[in-house]
Amino acid sequence: MRAESETPQSDNPFTIPVASRLRRLPPYLFGKINKLKYEKRVAGVDVIDLGMGNPTDPPDPQVVEKLVEATKDSRNHRYSVSNGIANLRREVAIRYKKRHGVTLDHNSEVIACIGSKEGFSHLCLALMGPGDTAIVPAPSFPIHVYAVVLASANVIALDVRDPSEYLRNIAYTCEHLYPRPKVVVANFPHNPSTTTVESDFFVELVRLAKKYEFLVISDFAYADIGFDGYQPPSFLSTPGALDVGVEFTTMSKAYSMAGWRIGFCSGNSEMVRALATIKGYYDYGIFQPIQIAAIVAMRQCDDFIVDLSAEYQRRRDVLCDGLERLGWELERPKAGMFVWAKIPEPWNEMGSIEFSMKLLDEAGVAVSPGRGFGEEGEGFLRLAIVENEQRLRQAVREIGRCLRREPVVTP
Repeated sequence: MRAESETPQSDNPFTIPVASRLRRLPPYLFGKINKLKYEKRVAGVDVIDLGMGNPTDPPDPQVVEKLVEATKDSRNHRYSVSNGIANLRREVAIRYKKRHGVTLDHNSEVIACIGSKEGFSHLCLALMGPGDTAIVPAPSFPIHVYAVVLASANVIALDVRDPSEYLRNIAYTCEHLYPRPKVVVANFPHNPSTTTVESDFFVELVRLAKKYEFLVISDFAYADIGFDGYQPPSFLSTPGALDVGVEFTTMSKAYSMAGWRIGFCSGNSEMVRALATIKGYYDYGIFQPIQIAAIVAMRQCDDFIVDLSAEYQRRRDVLCDGLERLGWELERPKAGMFVWAKIPEPWNEMGSIEFSMKLLDEAGVAVSPGRGFGEEGEGFLRLAIVENEQRLRQAVREIGRCLRREPVVTP
C-alpha cells in the first residue's frame, strides 16, 4: 500500500511533448513562499501579506454602482469588441490630454486590454519572434522578461537603478549588438526597485530610439501614484514618442480595480494595430459593464485618485519609519506601491528567498524576495504598501520580534 505522502504515479507511459518555449521558463521562485503562505492561512495563522501589489482598498462606490446598473442591461452580456468600446477609448484619449497634454486619436492610437499584463504579452507576440532581442529593466518585473521569452525572442536585462547609466547601456548595446535590439522596455516608476525618472529621460530615450531604430514599450502602471509632490511623467508626452512607441496604463492601481482586469495601450498607431490584430484572434474583449464602469471612473473619480495616493504615502511613511527604526537600509520611494529594502546584516548572507521564508514562517509577514526579480534583485526585498497603517505597524513589530532572536546557523 502506498503511503499518503507518496506522489501518485501516472499510468500514462508517454511524456507530454510541451512546446520548447515552455522549457525556456525557469522554476517559479515565488512558489515556495506562496505554498507556505497558503498552508499557514489554512491552519488559521494571520498572515500579513506584503508580497503582492494587490490593492486591498475597494474602488469608488459610484464605479461599483455603475457596474451593477450596466450588468442589469441585457444588451451588455453579448460579446464585446476586442479593442474596447469607442466611448471608453475616447475617455482614455481625453484623460491623456488632460493629465499629460498628449493628443491621441482614440480610433487608431488607443486599445483596451484585459489588464496591461495581457496587453504587454500580446504586443510582444505581435512585434517579436526568433532572432529578435528586447532590452528590459533589471531587476525585472517577471512579465517584462517572460513575455519576450514566450514570443521566442531574446532578452538583455540592464540595471535600471541608475537611469542615466541605463540609457548609456542601451546605446552601448545598440552599437555593439547585431542585429540591433528591436524593442526597449521602460518601466517608471519602476517595479520592483521604485526607481523614478524626470521627463528628460524620455527625451533621450526617444532620441536613441530614432537613432538606433528600436521600438519603445513604456509600462506606466503607477502613473497616478506619486508622493511628496512628484508626478510621474508619461513617455507619450515626449516630442516624437508617438513615432517610436506605446505606453500601457491600467485601472488596477490608482482606481483599485485590479480584479476587474482592464488596462490600455496607447501611442504609435502601427503598434496599436499590431496588438489589435493579435487580440482579434485571441479574445472577444472585456465584459462590457466593466468598460462602462471604467468610463465613470475616469470621468468622475479624480478626487478618489488623489485621496488614495495620499493614503499610499502615509502607508509608505509608516513602513519606512518602522523599518528604519529596526536599522534597515532603504530609499524612501517617490511613487508606486512598494518599498525596496536591503536585507539587513547578518541575515543578508541567507539570500533573499530564505530570508523571506524566515519572515513568513517566524513573523507571519509575507514579502517578495528580490531574487524573484532576477540576479540584480538579490540582497533586497520588495514590500507592498497595500495593507492599512495599523497592519503595517503590526508587520514591523512582528519583523522586529523575529529578528531579535538569535539567527539560526546551519551547520
